[in-house]
Amino acid sequence: MDDLPLADLVAFTAVARQRSFREAARKRGVSASSLSEAVRRLEERLAVRLLNRTTRSVTPTEAGERLMERLTPAMSEIAVALDDINSFRDSVGGTLRLNVPTVAAMVVMPDIIGRFLREYPAISVEIVAEDSFIDVVAAGYDAGIRYDERLEKDMIAVPIGPRQQHYVTAAAPAYLAANGTPKHPRDILEHRCIRHRFLSGSVVPWEFERNGETIFIAPPMVVATNSIDIERSAAAAGLGIIRTFKEFLAPLIARGELVPILEEWDTVFSGPFLYYASRRHMPAPLRAFVDFLNRDQRRGRDR
Repeated sequence: MDDLPLADLVAFTAVARQRSFREAARKRGVSASSLSEAVRRLEERLAVRLLNRTTRSVTPTEAGERLMERLTPAMSEIAVALDDINSFRDSVGGTLRLNVPTVAAMVVMPDIIGRFLREYPAISVEIVAEDSFIDVVAAGYDAGIRYDERLEKDMIAVPIGPRQQHYVTAAAPAYLAANGTPKHPRDILEHRCIRHRFLSGSVVPWEFERNGETIFIAPPMVVATNSIDIERSAAAAGLGIIRTFKEFLAPLIARGELVPILEEWDTVFSGPFLYYASRRHMPAPLRAFVDFLNRDQRRGRDR
């Protein structure tokens, strides 16, 4: 076993963690066939089946589960050992893997990542944008971005991006001319609306707040989608009322394609946070990113 390829062990842990050759391949940036071949070689070398494969699922066998339990801390130690080499480099290197919600990917990340990579040119960044709430550590990410109501209590949170954001309501001038302008959130129940459907399938009620009063509305849907681009296009086309992050609608409002309504009921909430697991050995790219964000926040306070 002295010549057991480390790459095959890494391939096995990636597939076992994701329970999918395709998903593991996507996250690692390799082909699913290469991972399949690596697992096959490992199973032949060990003379033990590690994964049960069907056309619909991939699950570890009992032996595979046992191997995963022993490999996970070992892989973490190897990652730490390799990361320690960063101290001998002129600049920090490696890959930073982040899981972020769509709004953060579109509004927050471009500026921040651009400035971060100019300061740390030896680091590469992998960003997956999705609105489902996953365990970022179990999924193999270094950190994630969430809003405070979604933060796990045992995670460390660092402010990132704007410290205050708004949820606003708007509609196309043609829609309002044909259907009237709501004067109160409950009036929306008489209107067609464009709503966001999360990947989980849920469509959450719209929340309105004014002077300490909070109202939840589940308005009729004419369009429901997980694509903000479709939502904005549908609203601009006059199909119905939209309610979402102000940053998403600002360009359309500036061009007159949408008109803000119920502005006194705009919802104000705290901005997003980068969050990561508390651990003694932080990967160097993550440590560099956290330090960068802390400096960025200090510069913002000083301006």
